[in-house]
Formats: sequence, structure tokens, C-alpha cells
Amino acid sequence: MIIKKLSEVEIMDNTHGVDARNLYNTNEAMITVITLEPGQSLKRHITPVDVAFYVLEGTGVVEVSDEKMEVTKDTLIESPKDIVHCWYNQSSSPLRFMIVKAPKPGSRQ
Repeated sequence: MIIKKLSEVEIMDNTHGVDARNLYNTNEAMITVITLEPGQSLKRHITPVDVAFYVLEGTGVVEVSDEKMEVTKDTLIESPKDIVHCWYNQSSSPLRFMIVKAPKPGSRQ
């Protein structure tokens, strides 16, 4: 059994400049937890695999393609591969969400 505490996982270097930690990273799948502080956002980007987002804490705005919606804790959002998506924290509290990518990008090429 492997057990990891999020607080003990190193923040990874990323183009968004935010707190992003790979909690699970195998050849087949990847789980990343991102924390956006108030006023922070990701850069709009495209992922070559389907992505599921799960809000762990806070309130944020998620953008998938041309749709934007405010979401809160315990909400799952699906984003199909090759579609632009983004996250924004316009609240006064931290926003934390989990990203599940399966298959892991690059694992089946």
C-alpha cells in the first residue's frame, strides 16, 4: 500500500505558476490537485485526453469550450479531450480541485 499526504507532495513546476501537486502519477493515469488562491487562475489550455475535475474546497468558475459556470465543493466537471478549458478563483477563499487524466497524456501514443 502507498499512502501520500497532499501536504507532503512537492509543488510541481508548471506554466500556470500555481500550487499544483501530482498526487498520483503512473503510466496509465494521473491525479493532480490544484489550489488557486483568491484572484488566481489557470491559463486557457487544451488537454489531449479526457479530464475530470472534482472540486474539493471552495467556489470557482470553470470554463470548458464556450461555457462558463460557477461551481462549488463536491461537484464533478467533465472536459472532453482537445477542448479548451480553464479555471478562475474569483472568490475570497482558496479553491482546491482534483484533476483526473486517464489515460495519462502520452501513455498510448
